[in-house]
Amino acid sequence: MKRKKPEFVRKDTYKISRLGRKRKKKRKWRRPRGRHSKVREKRKSYPKQPSIGYSKGKKESIKRVHNVEELENCSEGEKIIIAHVGKKKREEIIKKAKEKNIIVINEK
Repeated sequence: MKRKKPEFVRKDTYKISRLGRKRKKKRKWRRPRGRHSKVREKRKSYPKQPSIGYSKGKKESIKRVHNVEELENCSEGEKIIIAHVGKKKREEIIKKAKEKNIIVINEK
């Protein structure tokens, strides 16, 4: 099981409320640049810095389709969203998508 991701807050947030420890809208990461900064040096028991190891992984790709020609570029099993089009064109796209086994997310 993956560990819980730490709360990335600025240095010294426990001292000053406006830096955002208990105020969610104020929480903003600022990279420590100080010469003697313990957070920058990644010392034990100091707040953690964001790094690539905390990433969630890649999102699955979802394509946006405006017409039937764009649907031909999609492969089988891929997910698509039909853009803002009229009823006639929407039905046409849904029909072609079912033939090619393409998943339509916003099918109504």
